[in-house]
Amino acid sequence: MTERVWNYKATAGRVAGVDLTGFKVEATDGGIGKVDAHSDEVDDAYLVVDTGGWIFGKEVLLPADTVVSIDPEEEKVFLDLTRGQVKDAPEFRRDEHLDHPGYHRELGLHYDVGVPFGGGRPV
Repeated sequence: MTERVWNYKATAGRVAGVDLTGFKVEATDGGIGKVDAHSDEVDDAYLVVDTGGWIFGKEVLLPADTVVSIDPEEEKVFLDLTRGQVKDAPEFRRDEHLDHPGYHRELGLHYDVGVPFGGGRPV
């Protein structure tokens, strides 16, 4: 794998400084919610998505590598995941999991992207 899971793909169209908060998030088979928070930090980029009523208000953490493209004009983020993959992700609790390397590893395994580690931090 040439791209790292906690970084955006070069082809995703991520423009530094563009706030993704509020953007709609689209899986390959339909919408899943809106971006509630995001990080663009190198080796720790992700989206926190509020799924609203779709999964009973559950939030999910998505590694940046799952983003296929971003459309700033339409305010949409497109993923290479299905709704089922997102729905079945390990439970995300923001106060516990946001910076937890073990959770990042578990999430990477769920999305079958593998999570290489260096120095205890997800990369």
